[in-house]
Amino acid sequence: MSQSTIHKQTFPVLGMSCAACAARVDKTLNRQPGVCEASVNYAAATATITYDETQCSPGQLKKAVQDAGYDLVTDTEKNSVEVAENAHTERYKHLRFRTLCAIALALPVAVIGMFFMDMPYANWIMWILSTPVIFWMGSEFYINAWKQLKHRSANMDTLVANSTGIAYLFSLFNLFFPDFWLERGVMPHVYFEASSVIIAFILLGRMLEERAKGQTSNSIKKLMGLQPRTVTLVHADGTMQVVGIDEVKAGDMLVVKPGERIAVDGKVTEGNSYVDESMLSGEPVPVWKKEADNVYAGTINQKGSFRFRAEKVGADTMLAHIIRAVQEAQGSKAPVQKLVDKIAGIFVPAIMGIALLTFILWLVLGGTNGFTHGLLSAVTVLIIACPCALGLATPTAIMVGIGKGAEQGILIKDAESLEVAKKIDTIVLDKTGTITEGKPVVTDAVWNTQDKYLQAVFYALERCSEHPLANAVVQYAESLADAGARIVIEHAESVTGQGIKGTSDGKAYYVGNSRLLAEHHIRIADELQKQADVFASEAKTVVWFADAEVALGVFAIADRIKPTSKAAVENLQRQGISVMMLTGDNRVTAQSIARQVGINDFRAEMLPQDKAEVIRHLQAEGRHVAMVGDGINDSSALAHADLSIAMGQGSDLAMDVAKMTLISSDLGKISDAIRLSVFTTRTIRENLFWAFIYNLIGVPIAAGILYPINGFLLNPMLAGAAMAMSSVSVVTNSLRLHRKRIGKPVEAVSVEPVPGQVVSHALSRTYRVEGMMCNHCRTYVEKALNSIAGVEAQVTLEPPVATLTYADGKALPLDALQQVITEKAGDYTISEE
Repeated sequence: MSQSTIHKQTFPVLGMSCAACAARVDKTLNRQPGVCEASVNYAAATATITYDETQCSPGQLKKAVQDAGYDLVTDTEKNSVEVAENAHTERYKHLRFRTLCAIALALPVAVIGMFFMDMPYANWIMWILSTPVIFWMGSEFYINAWKQLKHRSANMDTLVANSTGIAYLFSLFNLFFPDFWLERGVMPHVYFEASSVIIAFILLGRMLEERAKGQTSNSIKKLMGLQPRTVTLVHADGTMQVVGIDEVKAGDMLVVKPGERIAVDGKVTEGNSYVDESMLSGEPVPVWKKEADNVYAGTINQKGSFRFRAEKVGADTMLAHIIRAVQEAQGSKAPVQKLVDKIAGIFVPAIMGIALLTFILWLVLGGTNGFTHGLLSAVTVLIIACPCALGLATPTAIMVGIGKGAEQGILIKDAESLEVAKKIDTIVLDKTGTITEGKPVVTDAVWNTQDKYLQAVFYALERCSEHPLANAVVQYAESLADAGARIVIEHAESVTGQGIKGTSDGKAYYVGNSRLLAEHHIRIADELQKQADVFASEAKTVVWFADAEVALGVFAIADRIKPTSKAAVENLQRQGISVMMLTGDNRVTAQSIARQVGINDFRAEMLPQDKAEVIRHLQAEGRHVAMVGDGINDSSALAHADLSIAMGQGSDLAMDVAKMTLISSDLGKISDAIRLSVFTTRTIRENLFWAFIYNLIGVPIAAGILYPINGFLLNPMLAGAAMAMSSVSVVTNSLRLHRKRIGKPVEAVSVEPVPGQVVSHALSRTYRVEGMMCNHCRTYVEKALNSIAGVEAQVTLEPPVATLTYADGKALPLDALQQVITEKAGDYTISEE
């Protein structure tokens, strides 16, 4: 077997309705000749297959899966994603329609069956209402049960189909032939409400599950969307042509204009510019690119323009590698452990066997009433063993647990993450935007003058700068009294790699690094130099302001650590959890940040694939690893981790890949999520325990085990009531989660200000936001408000309010806020609370 003929691909799988289906597809694929390994991910509805193309093809694999009753999408990569997405959308719409119809019809049937059995034509009304629930809304259960029977297997659908079908048919017989039982001294009861309510409950669970599964493909689509569809190609004669990305070949010359995304990996040949590489490094500061520097697909050019030669295109680019890493990591995860579906494989045939055995034993040993008692007992066994309690055990606890998490600012994507969180023993943190705030700010300022005019000149000159760090300085300088009110900067000129210079009232001024001052022989006072050395030792960027003779001030710029990060790390360590930090930043900065928050184990200068490799290495050591990040560069590591957690103020992609999202971006919520996991998992186990105990006790009694002892034979009506009570007990136990306290406040660590440090006098205001309908709306509004310099915003749906913190203590006018929301978020209205 040649290594060059071995291919590994991920294909969408259609038609799976439970974990048993995933297991069957997995078994089918692994039996095919030429398949080295196949892993089916039920949650993502995908199959990752390693196969030898000389022995089998995607078409043969597709046929094998179709023969098993499912489908494998093996078209081109683009079409397969589109087909799978369309199939999911259609199935979700289909399930939602059937679920709503089933609930609408089953509800009056349940009310009549429980409270109005004696009303005229009650049984006929229940029959008319329940029939479409069974044969229309619930038809898939019977179709899937038939498919399982043809393949000599059973799953949850088999149990649902048998219990509801027999209850319905038995009720139908009693409705049309009541005299059969009356002649034998037995009151004929109907159980239409049991069969219709069971169908409605199971459909509701399937619909909620399908909605959660639909989010798995969004991360891949957004990654693919980072690559532009067209590029500007430069021909040998100097002419330019806009062509499709598929037409670009290695060696082609391309031009990138300001604001454009870079299409492929390559090397700069002419020009220079700053490039935002945060999708790779996670660092907020754009990187200066000049001739011979490498550029990467998906990164964003800033204000300059340059040409570069394509070196890696298509599947060879760094972005393509990240996409494959996310796909493989999602596909390699074990299928969601649906305990009920696993047990159903044994439980279903066992219950059917017990019902049949019950009927035979009554027929042989029951004497003259053997047939009557046997038939009643067999039906009672099937009714009492109905999967209602088992079906509700997990979803009710999950729904309450997820709702509880949302109240605490923790958005949870699926049940698997709740189960995994309690096992976590190692947490890996990204630095930028996770431990830190994710944007550079002036942390320290030391002036050698109190002249307001000079401070205004400083502000005005920085406003002329195109350097990425200039925004941080401008934001700080705006807080100075009357900064730049009437200052005119003449002859402003950027000095590459050093800073900016300009004149005001005929006098020269400079803002930049120490090289700029040294080149112009500007004197620096000893006190200012000492402060600059301190800033440099703390891995902060040092910016000088000077006139033609002497330095007037020195400023430190850094990505500030969040106030709660240190306390959150200490809290995790007290829980016995190891904490590690990974960052694309340099080692000096990483060491400084790690020391300040109390992390001993850290890695610096990490690329996305390096972070994912660290995760895999930790898992190979037997650790259960959680990854916490906020950027596109973290997506591969997030997908590989046992538990992935995203910051709510981070990228949409990170939130799509992650299983949990911390809305407030507060690391203290990680401990809360672990605590919630413990409580929820415990509740699920309790629910399953009581559901099984109910069956273990109820089934023998339904079969008539007490009849020889005391003459007691369980009436099917009582069996239906017992089934309902088991469901009520499970739901009630799940609701107890609401009373659990999971949140322990993490206090911000106060740090004494050093001399010259900028002290914030922040102002908080709360506004009402009209028009938000879902979490996407909330996210759009929050991101729009956070794009305003000097503003930190947190937006909630219930109640629909936005809390804005103004760093400089000055609130913005309402019309200014409304303009930003309208331009960047959409048709939402902000007003005073």
